[in-house]
Amino acid sequence: MNSHLFIFLFGALGAGSVLAGQPLEVSLAGVQHARGAVRVGLYEDPKTFRKEERAFSVQQAPAAPGTVVVRFDNVPPGRYAIMAYHDEDGNGELNRRLGMFPTEGYGLSNNPSVIGPPAFDDSAFEIADTPRSISIDVRY
Repeated sequence: MNSHLFIFLFGALGAGSVLAGQPLEVSLAGVQHARGAVRVGLYEDPKTFRKEERAFSVQQAPAAPGTVVVRFDNVPPGRYAIMAYHDEDGNGELNRRLGMFPTEGYGLSNNPSVIGPPAFDDSAFEIADTPRSISIDVRY
């Protein structure tokens, strides 16, 4: 094998493994019942936080009483925040009374206490070069 080709292939393989992301496991604790699904939005941009259509990634799993685990694969290193909710009626959005107060269970990474719209910085966490697990309390 040509030594230049070997170096190129070895370098390309090495670069690929450095750029590959890590798994992120999210445990949603306190889901009240099995109606609907849980939706978990992973956000990387503070400006788009809570705007699900602009999330970095969204995962969904069937709801079940207790704890539901959702996994994101290949998350690149960086700073992220999560907003999750129990989509009880399956309409793909967090229902709110008066457009502000959630009427379905929801949770945020870091489980911050919030009054008003939650901020990205209160829920932000880092993904480095190792797998990560976080737990979020679902509040109804």
